[in-house]
Amino acid sequence: SDFPVKEEEKLAEAEIRRLQKQFRIAAEKRKSYGANVRQQMQAQEKEVESLTQEHEEVSLTLSQITSQRNAMLDDRNCMELQCLLQTKYQYDSLIRDRKALLADLDNQILELEKKIVRQNQIAVKVKQANSSKLLQKQIETLEMRLNNVTVHFDTIMTRNNKLREELENLRIQKDILDNFYLKLHKKLDQQRRRMNTAVEQSAQAYEQRMEALARISAMNERHSKDTVHYNVELQEQDRVLDQETRLKTFMLAKFTDRSELEEQAKKKKALKAAQRAKRSQGESFESREVAYKRLLELAEDEDIDQLVNSFIEKEEKNFACFSYAAELNGEMEKMQQRIKDLQSEITTLMMDQEYAESSSLQVLQEAEEKLMETTEEANWYEDRCKESSKVLGQLKSGTEALFKEINCDATKIMKQLGENKQITDLNLMQFFGLVEKKTNELLLMESILRYISADGSHPAQPFANPLLGGTGLLHVMDRAQLCPPAPALDGTADA
Repeated sequence: SDFPVKEEEKLAEAEIRRLQKQFRIAAEKRKSYGANVRQQMQAQEKEVESLTQEHEEVSLTLSQITSQRNAMLDDRNCMELQCLLQTKYQYDSLIRDRKALLADLDNQILELEKKIVRQNQIAVKVKQANSSKLLQKQIETLEMRLNNVTVHFDTIMTRNNKLREELENLRIQKDILDNFYLKLHKKLDQQRRRMNTAVEQSAQAYEQRMEALARISAMNERHSKDTVHYNVELQEQDRVLDQETRLKTFMLAKFTDRSELEEQAKKKKALKAAQRAKRSQGESFESREVAYKRLLELAEDEDIDQLVNSFIEKEEKNFACFSYAAELNGEMEKMQQRIKDLQSEITTLMMDQEYAESSSLQVLQEAEEKLMETTEEANWYEDRCKESSKVLGQLKSGTEALFKEINCDATKIMKQLGENKQITDLNLMQFFGLVEKKTNELLLMESILRYISADGSHPAQPFANPLLGGTGLLHVMDRAQLCPPAPALDGTADA
């Protein structure tokens, strides 16, 4: 059928494509392998060329080395080296011989120098023996030098003692100034504390003054309010009192009118009584009827009891108004007295405040003056202390420089005090003692050296300290030691 044929064709095409792909891969691999092989061959060819070139160079050098000319040059160089070694050995032996000869010559020179020194010593002794005047002159010059040295040493010692005393005085002054500085510092602290307390008191006084002023202002405001209220009440009471007075005057007028009427009535009654005495009882009834009618006319509603009650009420009201006015007058007097008391209290408070302010200002001024005085005094003492410390510093630096210059030994001080070589206020006197001791030793050595250089020979007996013994040492010495007898000619020849 057609279907399997088509499948076979498809399979064949797929196989062909696969084979073509494998062929392309194999062709690419072949190309890459060929390229690698060519590169390797080129590298090997280059290496072969370099090796052949190196072989040619090596063969050329070998041919040059094995040539006859180079062999002759090597033989000649070997001969020259042998000759040079022989000459080296010869020169080494010659140098050793010369060194031995020089050593012998040095020994001979030393012996000759010793002989010359002995000859000079003998000649000097002979010369001294022959010239006693010159010896006496030398003795006098030595005595003069010794006197000068002793005088110089004495001046140095006196100056050293003065410096010691001055140092001791400076140390004492420093201690005194330190104590005084501490006292002044304490006093300054006290003054500052007093000033702080005065400032606090002034602040409290100022606060109290402000509080008093606030109270005074409050009291003034209250007083003004009370006065306004009092004036209002007084005006009201005056108005009420005026009304009451008008009412009272009206009532008094009414009462006076009624009293006049009563008097008239009494007169009429008296007349009527006189008439009654004359007349009968019918007439008295008529008079009563007339009085009753008059009272009825005075009454508003023709009620006599109401008239009496109103009169009594008005009298009581008048009495109450009068008592109220008396009370108001008493309260006014009390208020005026209270105002006077408040004014006196305000004046006393203001006076106390002014006194407190003046006293606080005076205390502050005194404290400031004392503070200024103490600060000036403290500054003066501080300057003195700085000057003394500066002088001590200069003395320390000078002593340290002198100590180093004359090479003093400070091991004793270091052992005793356990300190370093630095000079302080405490160990200054110990360093001065060491410097003095070293100075004495140096002066003694200088005098000995001067004596030896002037004499020309070492003395036979040990030399004493000329600084302690003065000039009496040279007078006690034996003249035979200074002027020995002249040696014989044989002795000089032997020497």
